[in-house]
Amino acid sequence: MVSRVHKRIAMYRNLQLLRSIRYSNSRLKASVLLELSDYIQGLKQKLEELNQLLTVATARKIADYDPMPKLEVETQEEAFVIKVLSESSCQGLLVFILEAFEEMGLDVLQARVSCADSFSLEAIGNNKENNEDIHTLDAQLVEQVVSQAIQNWWEVSQI
Repeated sequence: MVSRVHKRIAMYRNLQLLRSIRYSNSRLKASVLLELSDYIQGLKQKLEELNQLLTVATARKIADYDPMPKLEVETQEEAFVIKVLSESSCQGLLVFILEAFEEMGLDVLQARVSCADSFSLEAIGNNKENNEDIHTLDAQLVEQVVSQAIQNWWEVSQI
């Protein structure tokens, strides 16, 4: 007798909990269960739609991701502004770029570099004045040499 009462009380509490999920005022157990079943089906459908959106967004981000650093060279008075940006940290890239600067005879007047989460380099450089035999640099040549340095870094880093 006592166990029936305990079971009935426990079932009543559980029914109250189920009613509170959907704020249902239904007195019948069957209608509460039907409402919750519909609610759960709706949640499953929403979850499936969100998972599909997430899959599409992830695929789009992967397709848009370009691991190669972006390069931009501008002429500014008698100097060049070289900007290299990448979404990844590009370990070792700075060495390749500085070697390219040295190869061209480019003096770095000012530079700002960050390699923590992403790679960012902004350098201002000009021709070394003591090398008269070096041909005159232009933005296109600087871009070509730095681009080749980035390509060399890419090939070495993929090994």
